[in-house]
Formats: sequence, C-alpha cells, structure tokens
Amino acid sequence: MAYQSVQPPAGEKITIRNGKIQCPDNPIIPFIRGDGTGPDIWAASVRVFDAAVEKAYKGSKKISWFEVFAGETAKNRFDDWLPEDTVAAFREYLVGIKGPLTTPIGGGIRSLNVALRQLLDLYVCLRPVQYFNGVPSPVKKPEKVNMVIFRENTEDIYAGIEFRAGTPAAQRFLQLFEQEFPKEFSKIRFGTEKAASEFLAAEPALGKSPVEVGIGIKPVSHVGSNRLIAAAIRYAIANKRKSVTFVHKGNIMKFTEGSFRDWGYSLADTLFANETYSWAIWERTKKEKGEKAANDEMKSALAEGKILVKDAIADITLQQVLTRPEDFDVIATLNLNGDYLSDALAAQVGGIGIAPGGNINYHTGHAIFEATHGTAPKYANLDRVNPGSVILSGEMMLRHLGWIEAADLVLKGLNNAIASKRITYDFARLMQGGTEIKCSEFGDNIIDHML
Repeated sequence: MAYQSVQPPAGEKITIRNGKIQCPDNPIIPFIRGDGTGPDIWAASVRVFDAAVEKAYKGSKKISWFEVFAGETAKNRFDDWLPEDTVAAFREYLVGIKGPLTTPIGGGIRSLNVALRQLLDLYVCLRPVQYFNGVPSPVKKPEKVNMVIFRENTEDIYAGIEFRAGTPAAQRFLQLFEQEFPKEFSKIRFGTEKAASEFLAAEPALGKSPVEVGIGIKPVSHVGSNRLIAAAIRYAIANKRKSVTFVHKGNIMKFTEGSFRDWGYSLADTLFANETYSWAIWERTKKEKGEKAANDEMKSALAEGKILVKDAIADITLQQVLTRPEDFDVIATLNLNGDYLSDALAAQVGGIGIAPGGNINYHTGHAIFEATHGTAPKYANLDRVNPGSVILSGEMMLRHLGWIEAADLVLKGLNNAIASKRITYDFARLMQGGTEIKCSEFGDNIIDHML
C-alpha cells in the first residue's frame, strides 16, 4: 500500500496460514522507538536483536526494520499522536515492536497503547514473568516465580465506555437507567438529587452539585472470554505447563467476572477435555461420588499429564503469588486484574524495567511487542536506563516468529550479562559488587555474552 509520510524498506511480508505464522528470511518489521528514554533503549535493543539473528543464522536471515511513529514524536513531527501510516504498517506487516509512548493529557486518545490494541483487535496481552539469577528482588525466593499471564486486552473497563460526571451524556444515561432498571438504579448511592441533597445538608462543605455521577460500563463477553482462555490453554498444552488459573472477582461481579470463570471451565471441559482436568469436574464428581472419588480422579488425570484448570479470586491471588508462587503457572484473567497482577509480579523479579509484553491476535497473526514501562522523560538522552523490557519483548517477538535459536541467544546473553554484574544503574544500586554501566554498554555486554 501507499504510505504518506514513511517508506517501507526492501524485504518480505510476514503472513499467516492456518493459524501459523509464516516468516520469510528477510521480514519487514515495523518499530516505534518511543518517547522519553525510548530512543536510548531502542538503540541498545536493536543491536542485540541483530547480533542474535546474525550469530544464530550466519547471514541467512535478517530483519528489515521499518520505522514508524506514534506518541510525542509523532505529534511534534506530524501533529498527530497516532498517524494512520503507523496503524497501516502494523496492519500490513502483521508483527511489530515498540518502545514506551507518552499518553496524551486531556482530550483525544485516552491511551496510545490501548488504541493500538483496540484498532488491531490484539485481544491477548501476553506477559511472561521469570527471574534472572542475580537480579535484585524484594522477595526471598524470586526464583520460584515462573508464570505466564494471558490478560484479556479489549474488554472490561479498558473498553473505555465512560460518561463524565455532570455531563449531559451522563445525565441521559442516568435517566434511562432509572426508567428501565429502577431496582439496579437504586444501588447508585447518590444518583438522585434527593439522596445527594440529604447528605449534603449534613456536610455542605463536601459539594454543591447534588447529582454528579461518573458512569463506567464493564463489558465481558462470552466470545471475548473464550478466545483469551483458549489461547491460554493452548499455550499451556504446547509448552507442557502444569496448570491454568482463571483469576477473577466473580464473588462480587457475578455476571461479568463470574461468567468469565464459568465460561472458562465450560471451554476446558469440552474443547480441551482430552488435555485438561478442571476443578469444575472435581466439584461434580465430589457431589455425585464423594470427595475421595474426586481426589482420586484428579490425581489420576494429573498423573496422565493432563493440565489442571482451576480458579482464584483476584485479591487472594495478589497475596498468594507472594506467599506461594509455585502454585501458579499459566494465568488467564480479565483486563484490569491482569494489569495489577503483571506489575505486581514484575516487582518480584526485578521490576517493570525488565518486564516484557506482547499484544497478539492469534487468528489474524497481528502482534505488537512492547516495553511495559513508561517513558521516564527525566532520563531521556542520558544513556542510562535499563533496556531489558524492550530486549525481552524482542526475545518474545523472535520466538513468536519461530526464530527460536536467536531468541535463545538473547536470553543467554542477558543471563550472562547480569551474572557479570556489569549492569545499568537500577540493578547496580541494589546488587552487591555491581558495576554501573550505560544503557548502550549493557547492550554491548549482552552481545558479548551470547557465547
């Protein structure tokens, strides 16, 4: 296709056939450097990727990098936070990677990251969390953390269906809600002028606008849940993982998060009945034959190599990933829970600075791998920050393309570089005997340790 402000390099397109990525030897891959520290991080990361590919394939494979723009850089250059050329490039070439982006303040796009996920229907946010030996951690045994989070990316509150308090749209929605669903409307504590005025009469200093209620809608669909859960279970099967846990708040949100759990069990017990054993089946067997029979059945299924499918309440999960992380393997969860959980887990293994992420549509083949941290503008152009998040996201991308040998070299280089204790400032200040080096030097150190 024709681009207005960027020009693709020579190379070939990645395609998808029968659900499998078809990667040529010279794929064109769009990338966004990112804002703030993004250019420093990208400069170190791209050298690591190219070195790994060269070392693994001796020149028979090579990436053709296609620079596109978004965020503050795009706004300054094209007066557009997210140019159509950028979306078109990710759409046409299927797989890309990006650094951190500035989120516009005020009107316009709520989040550029969310916008890209919605526009390309990247319904899986894939967040692997693992510990690299020697990385400073606030917990005693971070090596026990080895989890893969499948976070639903397009529904829940991140769908962005909201009405600002006090606006005509919010008032119309409240009126409609009151007329059509009076029982449910009564649960809005201060949704009427009478209720608000009665309280403000006792506490007048708390406000003068009696009816101002912000409204948010939380959509959770059967199809949206099933495609995310199916991706998580297929990953667990392909990678010989032991369990899949549905993390939810279904004890309170029974018809959204509770449905997510119920649909997940139904899917596991039908489509994946030959590969999984679920707690839902255990409960049915217990009811029909007793607890001993249920336990024996589960023990036999797991001994056969079946994957255990279970669930956990979100708030309990945030506690248990600290106290018993070995109980979790693959996690499937909704958007907001996944946001909290992935950052909390990243803190256990060294921080969000080395936490990778990928946003994927397994049906169309579209995928954008990304830094999971912010732009840190105060460190921009200082060549100081840790490039680990983008480097590990690139490792995920290479693995997604089927370039396993190159991906393994990236992991090997990073592991050995950390072990050398020549690391960026965030690690050096916490690692005993560590030597602080620049972002670019850390990239060199990783390349040198791809032994």
